[in-house]
Amino acid sequence: MTKLSVNINKIATLRNARGGNMPNVVQVAKDIERFGGQGITVHPRPDERHIRYQDARDLSKIVTTEFNIEGNPIPKFIDLVLETKPHQVTLVPDAITNITSDAGWDTIKHKDFLKEVISEFKNNGIRTSIFVDPVPKMIEGAKETGTDRIELYTEAYAKGFEDGTKETSIQPYIKAAEIALKNELGINAGHDLSLDNIAFFSSHIPGLLEVSIGHALICESLYLGLENVVQMYLRKLI
Repeated sequence: MTKLSVNINKIATLRNARGGNMPNVVQVAKDIERFGGQGITVHPRPDERHIRYQDARDLSKIVTTEFNIEGNPIPKFIDLVLETKPHQVTLVPDAITNITSDAGWDTIKHKDFLKEVISEFKNNGIRTSIFVDPVPKMIEGAKETGTDRIELYTEAYAKGFEDGTKETSIQPYIKAAEIALKNELGINAGHDLSLDNIAFFSSHIPGLLEVSIGHALICESLYLGLENVVQMYLRKLI
């Protein structure tokens, strides 16, 4: 079964819009675990426009499933990860001004940098994953960085699914997963996955260990309820 890690950035966005501590990010994380979620993901950005660095510190003390921190490995982020020691760190090459992640790493161009950062995290007992596009040479390059896993950037698949070309749009991801498995890399995936498209994706990707879903899951929960939506995802990932 593919594990479901719930990205709670949007919970923090809602809290920050009003000030105070409602909704309570820590309590929501606890509830998601109680509802069956198998991991909690956060992606703190330098401007702390949703998840704050202190949120990551607070969550590191209470998450009992898997705690995954995503982000661009700038010095401030590296220090946070080494301080909180999550189960997994996912490295994402997003610019400070990005609204959301929009591309994977060039694992060839940035190989030496990634090797250095990944080595430091692994020396501290933290599993590493790097965000990549479903491009064969980038998957092969990921192996050279020493990472434990890759996270496939799934926006192109999600768009294809919506446009009615799911059979075509899934093919690069199948190929990428096969290359990853050949290179003994674990496989995660995320970005624009939803209740509509998750079952087709997960059933076609060999060796898929984990999906990280946030925006769609929270949007769906506005209509269907958070506990119900978490359970719905779990049923689709069997």
